[in-house]
Amino acid sequence: MKKLNRKSGCAVEVTLSVMGGTWKPIILFHLMPGSKRFSELGRAIGGITQRMLTLQLRELEEAGIVLRTVYAEVPPRVDYALTALGLSLQPVLLAMRDWGAAYAQEQLHEAGSPPACTPGGDQA
Repeated sequence: MKKLNRKSGCAVEVTLSVMGGTWKPIILFHLMPGSKRFSELGRAIGGITQRMLTLQLRELEEAGIVLRTVYAEVPPRVDYALTALGLSLQPVLLAMRDWGAAYAQEQLHEAGSPPACTPGGDQA
């Protein structure tokens, strides 16, 4: 497991060292409803390269947040799912979604309501 970033001693820093960045929270959000294959995640997220998705999934797996299951089939099938530890991040991810929607609506003065993300990739 990679060494946790603890420069300031703040617990928020530890959380960000595990699930921070642009892509990890989005990946975790899309895994909340259940397991997904690599290609499903790529399509749901959009804008992420295969290489970046692979790297981020590996880091999340190393941190014990995501479980990678390889099935002995032809062609090979690999599923990704949240572990119990990963599922414990659900309230954090939902709070981030709710805060972002409120911020976009109130602070950015966007016309109409911003689309609300739903776990699994759909926009409501």
